Amino acid sequence: MRDVQNEIRVIENLDARAWDDFVIARGGHLLQSAGWGELKSRFGWRTVRLALARGNDLIAGAQMLIRDLPLGLRFAYIPRGPIGDVNDPALIDALCHAAKSRNAFALKIEPNSTSTQSVQFPTSNFQISNSIQPRATIHLDLTRDLDTILAQMKSKWRYNIRLAERKGIAVQMSGARDAALFHRLLQITGARDQFAIHTEEYYRSAFELLCQRDRAALFIAEFEREPLAAIFVTAFGDEAIYLYGASSNAHRERMPNHALHWEAIQWAKSRGCKRYDLWGIGATTDADEQGAHGLYQFKQGFGGAVIKYAGACDVIFSRWQYALYTRAVAWRRGS
Repeated sequence: MRDVQNEIRVIENLDARAWDDFVIARGGHLLQSAGWGELKSRFGWRTVRLALARGNDLIAGAQMLIRDLPLGLRFAYIPRGPIGDVNDPALIDALCHAAKSRNAFALKIEPNSTSTQSVQFPTSNFQISNSIQPRATIHLDLTRDLDTILAQMKSKWRYNIRLAERKGIAVQMSGARDAALFHRLLQITGARDQFAIHTEEYYRSAFELLCQRDRAALFIAEFEREPLAAIFVTAFGDEAIYLYGASSNAHRERMPNHALHWEAIQWAKSRGCKRYDLWGIGATTDADEQGAHGLYQFKQGFGGAVIKYAGACDVIFSRWQYALYTRAVAWRRGS
């Protein structure tokens, strides 16, 4: 006789609210949220939400992003997921079946696991691969009181936070209505620091979607009503993430960026977040961590702990298509 109550079934595309409640309850990442999936679906990806249920209980799942690439290739990707035990064969089998049935040549799985956690994929058709998300970040512990959070920062960072206030920096909280302003600042930042940025519409969509249910805010630092810098911070479940940042070249001596993060830290703590993720430090080697990297130097001054992720793995369904894809990626990076 079948034990229907203990049978595992797959549910596709739960509604956004139910999905987010499930992800938050299981400690899942922002990149597994329905809002993030909707954002990516507006810019070239298709989103599939898969949940494994036993009886009336959701026990595991993942939000999978699927993209059509040149040369007739189709790629599937699970960022900072799945939700549940990444070593569970039933979960991995369900995700692989979903990707393969949608004609993906490979599925990249990038779990929200640190390098100290055990991630043991099956060896057949699995290959360690390059990560898309940051390989290392810094987490600030927000369970402590604000005085303790300040005390754990470097003395120069505490001084700069106070200096910004003395020098007339005011921080305002905003959202999608200031997407154009944020994009203008980001254009300056990208040109100065030599990195590519998304379109204004991308950031506007991100602000609109992720600010729903009071889960994100745009913080803008001004001097005499002149916008100097801005950061976009999300608060999803127990975790706040500094997702995007931008700054002009004016009045940098007034330390607007220090003021922004201190304001965002207080906001995140008031939202019940237990940690503040500074979202990537560009540090993948010991030399970087010892101060060679400017981004690392700035972020580590806030006093958090360096976190390294376990990395990514590709499940390969078509060897010849995967080989074609890897050659195309190598050519693009070399061009």
